[in-house]
Amino acid sequence: MNSVDVLVVGAGVIGLAIAREFAMAGKEVVILEAERHYGTGTSSRNSGVIHAGIYYPTDSKKAQWCVRGRHLLYEYARARHIDHKPIGKVIVARQAEATRLEALYATGRSNGVDDLELISGQEAQRLEPALGCDLAMYSPSTGIIDAHALMHALLADAQAHGAVIAVESRFQSAQHLGGRWHCEVLGETITSEILINSAGLDAIAVARRIVGIRPELIPEMFFAKGNYARLMGRCPFTRLIYPVPVPGGLGTHLTIDLGGQASFGPDVEWVPSPTPEQAGKGLVGHFSYQVDESRLTRFEADVRTWWPGLPDCALAPGYAGVRPKLVGPNQPAADYLVQGPKEHGLEGLVNLMGMESPGLTSCLAIAQAVREIV
Repeated sequence: MNSVDVLVVGAGVIGLAIAREFAMAGKEVVILEAERHYGTGTSSRNSGVIHAGIYYPTDSKKAQWCVRGRHLLYEYARARHIDHKPIGKVIVARQAEATRLEALYATGRSNGVDDLELISGQEAQRLEPALGCDLAMYSPSTGIIDAHALMHALLADAQAHGAVIAVESRFQSAQHLGGRWHCEVLGETITSEILINSAGLDAIAVARRIVGIRPELIPEMFFAKGNYARLMGRCPFTRLIYPVPVPGGLGTHLTIDLGGQASFGPDVEWVPSPTPEQAGKGLVGHFSYQVDESRLTRFEADVRTWWPGLPDCALAPGYAGVRPKLVGPNQPAADYLVQGPKEHGLEGLVNLMGMESPGLTSCLAIAQAVREIV
């Protein structure tokens, strides 16, 4: 029987940050990853944006951890020489959206994002001449980062402090006995003082396999596929361009990766929830990540609302990711659900559910918070 201090289920960017946090605190850590490689789920299928913390209700976990996490992430990226760039973001609006943009500005300021500027359409066009808008908000502290390099650095730090990662090791069950967690993995038992469920898309399925969690504490999960369209040819923008947010997401926006490739998205495509049997087999490989070419027509229409000069036939199918959500279509966005002993009454257990954007930005702040909980 193997015995460790901390067992982390899930090697996405949040799971790796949590493992690093505990390992650097002197704990013996094992990371379980069901797939063949770390970071193959939601963490590797996003736009790699370092968010400022504008969109989330003040005092929510998303707001607090995003703002703190942004500072920590920039500091960490500089210290570990991770490729990143604070290129800034322009959120554009038409006159009819002025009230929504002003409300977004007020929320961002309330959250502690103190460098936001409301600017006119003319000022926005001086920043980005190809833009078409009536007014805008400028966020200079928004940036981009190499998500894969970030995850590699987090894992390297954890391993340098003794952590071990076990890939192709699906979590099967856990029960708290004699003050420790007895976890079944590949037919073997691993015991740990602390158990962290950071399984991303699989977090609900993992929670259901932990003995002692009351069923009413495990929420229904919804899944939104985000499709991206790739820009063929030269991009006229040097900053990220976002519209005012839409229900379920942040609207069809422009992201630029560190290699200069421009993409638009993600859109919001609600996909059917998997059956319990499908969820039990793991969801990273369950969903289709192919982008249907028929969606490009909608992308073009959305983008032309703020880039009227988008050339015809300039978009091609890009990549896609799936976001784990705690609410379905036409419902207000939900905060992260983080359950510790105060919520479920089980010593040493933390469940993290609905960990979507801004999870990458927030990962280091989330890791600190999880260690404080247990």
